[in-house]
Amino acid sequence: MHWHLMEGEEVLRELASSHRGLSSQEARERLERYGPNELEETGGKTPLAMLLAQFSDFMILVLIAAAVVAGAIGEVTDSLAIATIVVLNAVTGFVQEYRAEKAVQALKKMAEPTAVVIRDRMLGSVPASQLVPGDIVLLDTGRVVPADLRLLETTHLRVDESALTGESVPAEKQARPLHGDSLPLGDRRNMAYLGTFVTYGRALGVVVATGMDTELGRIAAMLQGEGEGRTPLQKRLAGFGRTLTLAILAACIAYLVAGVVRGEAWLLMFLTAIALAVAAIPEALPAVVTITLALGAKRMTRQNALVRRLPAVETLGSVTFICSDKTGTLTLNRMVVEAVYLEGELLRESDLAGRGEEFLRALALCNDARLDSRGEVIGDPTEAALLSLAEINGFDRAEQERMFPRLAEIPFEAERKCMTTFHRSPEGRVITFTKGAAEVMVGLSSTVLVDGVRKRLDADEMHEVTEKMAREGLRVLGIGMKEWESFPGTMDPEEIESDLTLLGLVGIIDPPREEALEAVSLCRTAGIRPVMITGDHPVTAAAVARRLGILDDGGEALMTGDELEAISMEEFEARVEHVQVYARVAPEQKLKIVRALKDRGQVVAMTGDGVNDAPALKAADIGVAMGVAGTDVAKEASDMILLDDNFATIVRAVREGRRIYDNILKFLKYTMASNAGTLLAVFVAPFFALPLPLRPVQILWMNLLCDSLPGLALTVERAEEDVMTRPPVLPGEQVLSKGRAFFMLRYGMLIGALTLLLQAWAHGEGMHWQTMVFTSLLVGRMAVAMVVRSEKESLFRLGLFSNPPLLGAALLIVALQAGVVYLPFCHGVFLTEPLTLAEFALSCALFFLVLIVAEAEKAFLRRRH
Repeated sequence: MHWHLMEGEEVLRELASSHRGLSSQEARERLERYGPNELEETGGKTPLAMLLAQFSDFMILVLIAAAVVAGAIGEVTDSLAIATIVVLNAVTGFVQEYRAEKAVQALKKMAEPTAVVIRDRMLGSVPASQLVPGDIVLLDTGRVVPADLRLLETTHLRVDESALTGESVPAEKQARPLHGDSLPLGDRRNMAYLGTFVTYGRALGVVVATGMDTELGRIAAMLQGEGEGRTPLQKRLAGFGRTLTLAILAACIAYLVAGVVRGEAWLLMFLTAIALAVAAIPEALPAVVTITLALGAKRMTRQNALVRRLPAVETLGSVTFICSDKTGTLTLNRMVVEAVYLEGELLRESDLAGRGEEFLRALALCNDARLDSRGEVIGDPTEAALLSLAEINGFDRAEQERMFPRLAEIPFEAERKCMTTFHRSPEGRVITFTKGAAEVMVGLSSTVLVDGVRKRLDADEMHEVTEKMAREGLRVLGIGMKEWESFPGTMDPEEIESDLTLLGLVGIIDPPREEALEAVSLCRTAGIRPVMITGDHPVTAAAVARRLGILDDGGEALMTGDELEAISMEEFEARVEHVQVYARVAPEQKLKIVRALKDRGQVVAMTGDGVNDAPALKAADIGVAMGVAGTDVAKEASDMILLDDNFATIVRAVREGRRIYDNILKFLKYTMASNAGTLLAVFVAPFFALPLPLRPVQILWMNLLCDSLPGLALTVERAEEDVMTRPPVLPGEQVLSKGRAFFMLRYGMLIGALTLLLQAWAHGEGMHWQTMVFTSLLVGRMAVAMVVRSEKESLFRLGLFSNPPLLGAALLIVALQAGVVYLPFCHGVFLTEPLTLAEFALSCALFFLVLIVAEAEKAFLRRRH
């Protein structure tokens, strides 16, 4: 349908709609007919696809082939055991992936955009996914266009359509019909398309297409099959996994050939080699990473940080610079009175009790702020602060207005920088109260009120006081009055606002958040540089930054927007890492800051709330939008949304990101060290004339039990105490760096060596040696799971009960293993024999030996550090 060629009224008739909008009933019926206003997600998986995907892994396919071969040659028990383990592994993987997918969907639901529509003849907000053709939608600056619209009314509307047309300049829109069937999208000036955003003005439009029927939907249809990109950590792990897989497969083939040459049964060696390969290769790592990131993102949401893109969770651990807005993020976004100059003294706002009656009355009366029904002050933030001070000190506005009713006013004007109100006193005289910028009020005043007596005003003294207050970051206002016998015969500001009596000066400020002060300190100890970016005056910005601990007066700590504009990118890059505060900066200049920091190799988190912040948010490693004050455009461009617009929330998110990254590496250390121990025991035993320590089904059972439950339990491990007192993770850091490879090797060798000693001794003593080795290796893995919880802290200090899921997983695994050992029907499947109490105790001794070695090592590390 060529909607752009039709008159607006014709479009409405065609869609069976009107300017009054649809009814809720009609909207529901159309939603059933057209479906939700959503683009089909090609990357999503159905539950069946998730289940089938569990059988697509190369090593699982090898296992299935092994089960078929074993069954074909009559080894039915081995065949059934392998098949059972394959199925159990698939079910476990499916459940984990399904839960992760649900968590991601819940996050996407929370981030869903909204649209302002007219329904039932009333204006309201609905989720954009609920829009239907015929809905009447209102657009304004900063809002993302929620569907394809034919514009009916426009007011100075400009829309950024670069996502569709490639035009970098916003398109000017109008509502008149156009001519030409083949007009390209960029020339359809009376249309607004899904996914574009309003940069200026406002409009009224009718929805003509939703979901996959939109222009953006057509593009999405052409992109089907494109999957979601993997995170940097997933890519590193995938590369590591490929190299490891090839090495293990080569070793297993060599093991198979060597065993057959030694005269071992080829089927047994074949099945053992396959089982070893499956057990040693961490094929579940990519899935575990995705699950961990998804669940981590869900946890962050509970801390008011809504993660829109999963890679952001990982990247948070590497952040080196956090560039933050001042107002509302580092401060309360609420003006309060902090200091008062009254009767020759500079006082804190808490020291006013019983003083300054006329001054406080002026604050209450020369004011347009109001108290609402809940007793909260509403109105201009500055006036709200002044009224709050009056109310706190007993000068109720309503009562004061009954005693001193307002007769007239001269409103505030930017040129005069002051306002005046006229009031009749109880004695019948007229009093004018004037408030304005301190320097203006000092110039308009001839006297000052001190102890109820008017004295000559010393302008130099007042300017000195004003400057002192301004240096503390306060915005200073003057409050004055003038008395008249009757209502003056003029409203000329020059006459009314002259020869005033100055009642006092008041210093107001948007105070720093208390939690932001702690968060800034935490950033510094974590090796993260907090940077303040504001449009405020440099003096105010510097004062607030000093209070927060951001500014330390070192070198080129503060830079203004004019300075930033004047220098070249090369000059700026040389200085950017030393700048702590940017003042009088335009939002567009944030992009220059982000690029300069990234060019210097820094990992940057950037906050923003406006349309102009979007490019910087997109360019930053972590774009952080404000959930309360942010525009739709800023949110769409961001990786994370602060639901409380609080700087401390960013720092909490960084802490969570580091914890998640640490826990993924703990899982890797655990699984690789455990696998290395098993490999060593099985590979080396024949060289010491020992029989095969494990049967294939035992290896697979151990892999099934130990790679899932303990691994996932480790991902919920609490953050270590030093998580925010160490430098950020370097972007290029490899998974095996910082001693992790050495840890895997030495603990693998420890488990393998102790297991071989146990096998040799138990075999010589005629004990149930294979079941003992089987059990010993399994409990040894549980010991490693406990050890990796911290690099330096003792397990006894951490406490066994501080990670209940891990303790529960370990106890469950030991219980299941006891069932395999002692339940008669398991003996034929797992080729086990019931152990005596002494044999079982000896098998479990590996757990304590590994813990003793680990505790000694950690004690040494603590003393060294």
